[in-house]
Amino acid sequence: MCLSEQLAAKPATLLLVDDTPGVITLMSKMLRSHGFEVLTADSGGKGLEVLAAQEVDLVISDLTMPHMDGAEFLAAVRERWPATIRILLTGVQDIKGTIAAINRGEIYRYIAKPWRDGDVLLLVRQALQVRGLARDKARLEALTKEQNLELKALNTGLEDVVAQRTASLQKAITSLTLAHNKLKRNFTASIAVFSNLIELRQGDTSGQSRRIADMARRIALRLNLSESEQQDVVVAALLRDIGKLSLPDRLLKRPFAHLSQEDQTAFCKHPVKGEAALMALDQLDAAAHLIRSQFERCDGMGYPDRFAGAQIPLGSRIIAVARDFEGLQRGTVTNVALSESEARQFILTDRGRRYDPQVVDALVALIGAEPKRATPQAEKHLAVAALQCGMVLARDLTTREGLLLLSRDHVLDASLIQKIRNYEHNDANPLEVRVRVQAEMV
Repeated sequence: MCLSEQLAAKPATLLLVDDTPGVITLMSKMLRSHGFEVLTADSGGKGLEVLAAQEVDLVISDLTMPHMDGAEFLAAVRERWPATIRILLTGVQDIKGTIAAINRGEIYRYIAKPWRDGDVLLLVRQALQVRGLARDKARLEALTKEQNLELKALNTGLEDVVAQRTASLQKAITSLTLAHNKLKRNFTASIAVFSNLIELRQGDTSGQSRRIADMARRIALRLNLSESEQQDVVVAALLRDIGKLSLPDRLLKRPFAHLSQEDQTAFCKHPVKGEAALMALDQLDAAAHLIRSQFERCDGMGYPDRFAGAQIPLGSRIIAVARDFEGLQRGTVTNVALSESEARQFILTDRGRRYDPQVVDALVALIGAEPKRATPQAEKHLAVAALQCGMVLARDLTTREGLLLLSRDHVLDASLIQKIRNYEHNDANPLEVRVRVQAEMV
């Protein structure tokens, strides 16, 4: 509550201390007429008794009194009730006593006898305003101190909460990152396994799809495709023949040129079937579109949509070059296996007709300026029984038939090691496992 509210609610209490009854009567009457509550005492001792019994806002004390003069009385008031305003009533001739009262009692002001009522009234009101301001200041300082302590405690608590939540969030992010990386590895391994199964279905040479995918990746990198676009190209290259799984064996075992017109038409539908097989998976949707267009030609003579030039997705144009470059050397395109140089010349001959010129140029640049290979990492051949948790595969782990079990760079754990042992036991043939050589293995 501010001072004005306090004064409106309750009049200030004043104490007059003087051994002269006339002085007490005149001054108390004047002050009461202006709304103040006035208490009186005819000596310093009785004044102290009044102060001990009741809260007083302001004291006016005469200087010259028997037994306890005003200076001594006001000094006692200052010591015991320092918040009470102290005013001295004195004669002009008593300078020495006035100075003593000022020094000992730390009085607010002094009133000279004879006084004027207006001056006394103004002085009292000013003194009470000062006391009110002092109280408000003390109250605000105490409130500020209390609030600062509460704020400090709150800030400390908030810092602890933020630190805890940050630690929890960091832990969650780390867990999510590990889970994401594991899912990514599992996804890549699953794609490789599906690619291997497709090769087995067609009777292709083990690893052919991985070689095509690797060449497609290198071409995509040279053409500055983004990381996600490169991944789509690699996945599409690995699963490019997934649509052939729906074809009967007679269409897969015979050369395309020896098939009937009806069978050739059925065979040419496998890119569309491959797209349909993958489009339900959001993560493979882009790769599915690349698979559909892998047999389109720049001159518009391909299938299934007769796209030409830039109508064909760039990833499909890359896969076509990488696929045929590998197929020419395996004899699956011309039925005669060509050397790398001959395969290169075959593709150059069809540059701009069958194959995209910029993709062909990228292939030729890669073949003619092969990047320096990184220093191969040391690896060690181990029996399955010697595998331990934490070891990293240096090469793909495949069966004797070429079936991919685990891809290179896979980190072995107890579950994977047990599965490898079970497979080796059931197959009755030892597996060749090569792991990276760690410092402690040297």
